[in-house]
Amino acid sequence: MKVLKKLGIIGLFLSLAIGVVGCSSSEDKSKKDDTASEETVTLNISAAASLQEAMAELETKFKEIEPNVKLEVNLGASGALQQQIEEGAPCDVFISAGEKQMTALSDKDLLLADTNKTLLTNDLVLVVAKGTKVKDLDALSTDDISKIAIGDPESVPAGKYAKEVLDNTKIYDKVKDKLVLAKDVKEVLAWVQQGNAEVGFVYLSDEQGADGVEVAYTTEADSHSPINYPIAVLKSSKKQDKAKAFEEFLLSADGQTILEKYGFKKAK
Repeated sequence: MKVLKKLGIIGLFLSLAIGVVGCSSSEDKSKKDDTASEETVTLNISAAASLQEAMAELETKFKEIEPNVKLEVNLGASGALQQQIEEGAPCDVFISAGEKQMTALSDKDLLLADTNKTLLTNDLVLVVAKGTKVKDLDALSTDDISKIAIGDPESVPAGKYAKEVLDNTKIYDKVKDKLVLAKDVKEVLAWVQQGNAEVGFVYLSDEQGADGVEVAYTTEADSHSPINYPIAVLKSSKKQDKAKAFEEFLLSADGQTILEKYGFKKAK
């Protein structure tokens, strides 16, 4: 009888243990099913080409916060992106390398109220192929330099800033025939890397980690307009909550740390 009682007690404990494990497994499965059942949200991000390297790491980090959000990133010249948005291209968040493009969208009432903010700043630098001797802007007017790459000032903010530098330092007329205009700042960098231009104006963040080039000169802050990168959520976005969450992440300490890693600066 004692043996039977003991076996009965052991059996009871085993039943309870199995029940607890079963409940726990069911709860875990339920949680996984809930997560899996959440609809994946795709955010369309239109961003200045200079953000290319940083965006991959930013997306990975944002996934930790919003695992069901996927980013579709459209990189390009800020002016071209602005035009695409005006023509109805899908866009939830726009990050421009210049205020002119964001202001144009704001003037057309295309931005969601209270989301137009300054995300970061940058420096404009003159890059050369490694080993090329260029110590200042006066060297651009010498016979040693035949091609100067800049972004098209009409659509590329970096090109606009570069032209301002050349105008304000009184050397534009001396070098205007040497200028070759690129569709975006990444193309400027590629032309210098490939030897298609001896020098080029890009952002400091573009030079970070780039092969075959180095900074020959950093432009003075007062030689061009402030280099601010504004960010905003589009009023037409059908995923405004997630879009605002992405903007808040970029403005957070985590987002800013990643951007600084790639050569950008915090907005003052």
